[in-house]
Amino acid sequence: MAGTARHDAELVQRSKQQLSQTTDPIERLRLQCLSRGSSGIKGLARTFRIMDDDGSKTLDFQEFQKGLNDYGVPLKKEEALEIFQKLDKDGSGTVDFNEFLEALRPPMSNTRKQVITEAFRKLDKTGDGVVTVEDLRNVYNARHHPKYQNGEWTEDQVFRAFLDNFDSPYDKDGKVTLEEFTNYYSGVSASIDSDGYFVVMMRNAWKL
Repeated sequence: MAGTARHDAELVQRSKQQLSQTTDPIERLRLQCLSRGSSGIKGLARTFRIMDDDGSKTLDFQEFQKGLNDYGVPLKKEEALEIFQKLDKDGSGTVDFNEFLEALRPPMSNTRKQVITEAFRKLDKTGDGVVTVEDLRNVYNARHHPKYQNGEWTEDQVFRAFLDNFDSPYDKDGKVTLEEFTNYYSGVSASIDSDGYFVVMMRNAWKL
């Protein structure tokens, strides 16, 4: 699996160290998410998505603050307001969901983004923009999984556990979008300094 436990442990440790040194509110929020591991940003994204009851893909300040609290990222009201105002570029009193995620993700080079998209396209056999258990049947061999070999899991359970790596921890629907896939790998990417190493890791993991 391409987000290894070792990278996750390094990421958590590094994020916690940096958190005590940074004063920029957006960077602090990013580090608080990353201190939960590679899935941290992805989890916060899904929390906000669940809260977007009217499907507007925007959040007002109350929703924004509630989302942070629900996800367990405690920020002082002033800090949350400062982040919100930085992101509310047009002063409309709402924040565009995708712009917020763009700002929160650790910066990634185009090289990294391209290889992430390439891996996703390889998985998305049907080309419908969503990876499901059906897509995985053609690219991922469940029979090598130890829990399949000892009879504990069926093939479908292996596939579902595999998808859960990328799916949101709080609302696992067995479907993974490119956005969720990118959110996951932006976390992994934050633990790897070299573009070259990241690309090699992705190519090896997904046989690109």
